Amino acid sequence: MASVDELFKKPSSAASSKRKFESVRDPNELYKAAKTDPNGDVKSKGKGAMVEDEEAEDDDGEAGPELPPDFDEEDVPDDEEGRFFGGGMERKTAQAMQYIDQQEEEDAAPEKFDSTWVRRFALGFEKKISKNAELRAKFENDPQKFMASEADLDTEIKSLSILSEHPDLYEEFAKMGCVGSLVSLLSHENADIAIDAIQIMSELTDEDIQAEQEQWDSLVNAMMDADLIELLTQNLSRLDEGSETDRAGVYYVLSVLENLGSQSSVAEKIGQDSTILSWILSRIQQKEAPVSQNKQYAAEILAILLQSSSKNREKFASLDGVDVLLQLLSQYRKRDPAKDSDEEEYVENLFDTLICLADEDFGKDKFVQGEGIELALIMLKEGKFSKPRALRVLDHAFGGVGGAPACEKLVEAAGLRTVFGMFMKKQESQNIEHFLGIFASLLRLLPGGSAARIRTLAKFMEKDYEKIDKLIKLRREYAARVAPVEQAIEKERKSLSKEDQEYMAAEWLSRRFDAGLFSLQTIDVILSWLVAEDDGAKKKIVSLLADRDEDLSLVRGTLQEQLEGLGEEEPGQKDFKDMLSTLLQFL
Repeated sequence: MASVDELFKKPSSAASSKRKFESVRDPNELYKAAKTDPNGDVKSKGKGAMVEDEEAEDDDGEAGPELPPDFDEEDVPDDEEGRFFGGGMERKTAQAMQYIDQQEEEDAAPEKFDSTWVRRFALGFEKKISKNAELRAKFENDPQKFMASEADLDTEIKSLSILSEHPDLYEEFAKMGCVGSLVSLLSHENADIAIDAIQIMSELTDEDIQAEQEQWDSLVNAMMDADLIELLTQNLSRLDEGSETDRAGVYYVLSVLENLGSQSSVAEKIGQDSTILSWILSRIQQKEAPVSQNKQYAAEILAILLQSSSKNREKFASLDGVDVLLQLLSQYRKRDPAKDSDEEEYVENLFDTLICLADEDFGKDKFVQGEGIELALIMLKEGKFSKPRALRVLDHAFGGVGGAPACEKLVEAAGLRTVFGMFMKKQESQNIEHFLGIFASLLRLLPGGSAARIRTLAKFMEKDYEKIDKLIKLRREYAARVAPVEQAIEKERKSLSKEDQEYMAAEWLSRRFDAGLFSLQTIDVILSWLVAEDDGAKKKIVSLLADRDEDLSLVRGTLQEQLEGLGEEEPGQKDFKDMLSTLLQFL
């Protein structure tokens, strides 16, 4: 006798429009949640077998009984207006049939989805859950006795897909207790029932659903109150990705985590569950060739959870997450993933996750301890896909006061030659921004008078100050981009009241940054450090600026604007304000 699990090995579906579960068969027929038509019947794209046509093809004779021997067609009256006109029925009969058809059409009118529908569904949903649980307990060893109730429950779960088109009913759905009942099905003995429930939750929380924030919150809060995260974790443990159905189930779990992680507060709750992070950490390390969709998706969820919360980053770092990421990325120091593949996206997500950790002081320390600086330098020398991403990681690892150990390690690992050598070559604008960030951090954080600082300054002075020459050229390029934007803003400013100007201040600043203001400011910080540190560098900078009738007042104005833009109580900004104030004295 077939087990009940085999009876319910049905296709289920990736509901999210942003991605679809990849199946070896037709994805339109696999893992697709059934929608219901207005009558409540499950929609089907299949067509019934045309038995009548087959029988007709086998019959060479005419249909019906044979005509009597003395039948003559000429004896049949014309009967244009008789009772046989219109298909063989009298007018009154035809009218009666038409009336019946109209009534049937009215009865088949689209169902109205409102609070009444929700209450009716809730009652039927609870009955089907209870009936299935009762029959399962009573006939535990005889699946045939409860499989019909399981099929009914399966259909009921899938019919919930229609609710995604009516997010205005989410609050009523939660109030009726349906959300808790749906979540409870994640612990159902039949894994396929649990997978169906997870899939529906993925659909209902998808970012493409046009739900108001309050509606979305009411649904998600009810899910969280029903211990959704714990039950999702349990399903991750029991699903075997060797099975296509279970592999789809894992995919839907990750989809739910992605949807919930769109809200920082919920993402933090998910991340603080060490079981989830431990599972993800284990999943991204599984060896696969090629990298599967679920492995890539797990890396993406990790990046989302860590980008959303500092607590999540700290939790992950405590699991030796930085070391794991460095080990995984070391495979790509020379080798590039296939273009536009799941593996490429997987590696991209690993870099994004590492950058999140490198922004934190504890992450910077673990990055240095795990020889992340050395790995990044190898990627800069020998990598292709990894090169710009390694440069970005270094920029983030050096940032802030906590970046001092990373800066010292770069010099110790003989990385100055690599970094400055790349800077002098033609680079994309994004890479230039990271080089500028690295130089600014080195000058800010390396101890005064230390061997590392002297070696860094020497790099700016060598070959007749060629690096300073390039910095001045870059400054003029960025200034040329920012100037027309500032002129347009100034025109707008004149036509607005003081109140409107205050309202537009953030928008204007954003437009200036988009034009290159941040890079311009960073260059001027670097030039200010060089002016303060070395007389020869100062003469070179003044000489280069004088070529276009410019002077150090340009640099001073940029630093003054940065200083005025810093908030009085902004955390971590005191040291930066002190630095700018000191540099202004040298200008």
